[in-house]
Amino acid sequence: MKTIQRILIGAVVTGSTLLASLASADSFTFRIGSGHPKGPAPYVTTMSDFFVVEVQKRVAEQTEHKVRFVEAYGGSIAGVADTLESVQQGILDFGGYCVCFEPSKMFLHNFPYFLGFGPEKSSDAITAARQVYNDNPWLEDVVQDEYNQVFLGLGVWDNYHLGTKDEWNSVAELKGVKIGGAGPNLPWLEYIDAIPVQSTLPEGYLALKTGVYSGWLMTPSAYNGFKFHEPAPYYTLIGFGAMPVIALTVNKRKMESLPVEIQDIITEVGAEWEARNGQAMDEVQAHGLSMLKENGAIIKTLPEEVRIEWAESLAEFPRRQVADAESRGLPGLSVMKSYVDAAKSVGHVWPHEYVLD
Repeated sequence: MKTIQRILIGAVVTGSTLLASLASADSFTFRIGSGHPKGPAPYVTTMSDFFVVEVQKRVAEQTEHKVRFVEAYGGSIAGVADTLESVQQGILDFGGYCVCFEPSKMFLHNFPYFLGFGPEKSSDAITAARQVYNDNPWLEDVVQDEYNQVFLGLGVWDNYHLGTKDEWNSVAELKGVKIGGAGPNLPWLEYIDAIPVQSTLPEGYLALKTGVYSGWLMTPSAYNGFKFHEPAPYYTLIGFGAMPVIALTVNKRKMESLPVEIQDIITEVGAEWEARNGQAMDEVQAHGLSMLKENGAIIKTLPEEVRIEWAESLAEFPRRQVADAESRGLPGLSVMKSYVDAAKSVGHVWPHEYVLD
């Protein structure tokens, strides 16, 4: 009789433990998106192939919970200029976006564009930018305090060059030529008297094809991925620098609603996503250049003296941006000086020494 009682008690205890475990295990579905598509935009590829995969795997392995992602890239939920707002409002739980499309809300986060001819290796640029973010916590705090998002990691575009429909050999030859760009890099064109045109990657091919503009400031990976080399085959290697201006964020309210162990995994994987981006983008740039050549692009390197001439033409631009930032109550001088110094710390030599104040 006692043996039977022990068995029954054991069964009740085991059942209660199992029910408690089941009761504490939850399933979560997240919406993650970007205005750029997976494939042509490498940072979106790493969001899908690394961030999504690792969060799902680690939650399954390390907790009692399960998570599932609904992936919405290429503007299927939010366009390139709408992703920040979509995460802010909770339409997306996670978003990846270039701060270049938020020239007002994230003006100062575009500081790498304000300092053209910076580090050309993506791994160096993102290392330098991380140092700037660490030294200036305002950059992440404002994303949380004003836009209801937790900053998870930095992404980076590879080194910027210039693709055109026609061949050119001097800065003077670009005077009056219409050239597309993302926004914060358009002053690189203004200072040499080219005509800058605000545009986005998804619309670039047709705009080049129909003559809306005759060139694009773009990285090898994206220039090849979006097939811009077909309407504009001349790709000149200038080295404006890799741009660590991609943000991966999560809606703050959503993040705080999750079990702590899932929050920790998301934070951990976000940091690892950032750490992998630099090296991955160095490889992407090499592959992009190789594929451009294979696909028929005409590639040449700008002579160093012409590159220095272009860099010198931008001398007033960083100082102008510092003044603009400070007039908005933003720490422009601190952030931009940090990037100049951080770039030097990773071995970068500026072709022109910018004076910021």
